[in-house]
Amino acid sequence: MKADVRHVTDGTYLVHGSNTNWVILKEKEGDAVTLIDTGYPGDREQVLASLAQVGSSPEAVAAVLITHAHNDHLGSAEYLRGTHGTPVYLHEAEVPHARRDFLQQVSVGAVLKNSWRPGVLPWIVHAIRSDGLAQLPVGTPQAFPRQGALDLPGRPVPVHTPGHTDGHCAYHLPGLGVVISGDALVSGHPTSRIQGPQLLPDMFHHERARTVASLDLLAELDGDLLLPGHGPVHQGPVREAAHRARELALKVR
Repeated sequence: MKADVRHVTDGTYLVHGSNTNWVILKEKEGDAVTLIDTGYPGDREQVLASLAQVGSSPEAVAAVLITHAHNDHLGSAEYLRGTHGTPVYLHEAEVPHARRDFLQQVSVGAVLKNSWRPGVLPWIVHAIRSDGLAQLPVGTPQAFPRQGALDLPGRPVPVHTPGHTDGHCAYHLPGLGVVISGDALVSGHPTSRIQGPQLLPDMFHHERARTVASLDLLAELDGDLLLPGHGPVHQGPVREAAHRARELALKVR
């Protein structure tokens, strides 16, 4: 299955899977890459295809970085770790979540209560078909080995943006003006009728107030390319995108 790979800037690729995105950061020379998020478990074929499309391979993945340990982002992390020995890094607060010591994810019951909302039922069907209910904990997830820029392709800088989950992280590429925002700030979702920068619907957040507060952290990052966990790439100042999402979130209340 061919993946929808978009080259957004130097060595940086946004890949649209089935309702979830992941990002590939590639070295200028050679085939080494950093893989940020891995889609649903059912997206594995597309994950592997996307690596091939950028001239890399599973063996050349230097590390998997996870924004947060929801099933639609964690899908193939354990496969890569177990099969190829790829280290899987997260914020220290998200490490036990990736092990499934606990689960900070919307429950089936909460989703069903919102099934009357536009787009929710088709999204449920898709999530089930993509193995979104499967439990695939990472055997030995690791906290980031250092503060600041990581010594990996792309030199991503983790930025702790809690709320969606306790250990949610965005990743900043200061030299390229790129912010990889995960689910802290998205540009669309099958369950939303809003286009452009926004928060996910409330049911998806572990702590909504902290999610809203983390938009201020994103607004402090220099960048004009937003690569979200859901929705298309957003071009324009990340500061303005975060402010727009905050305004929309406050209107909902």
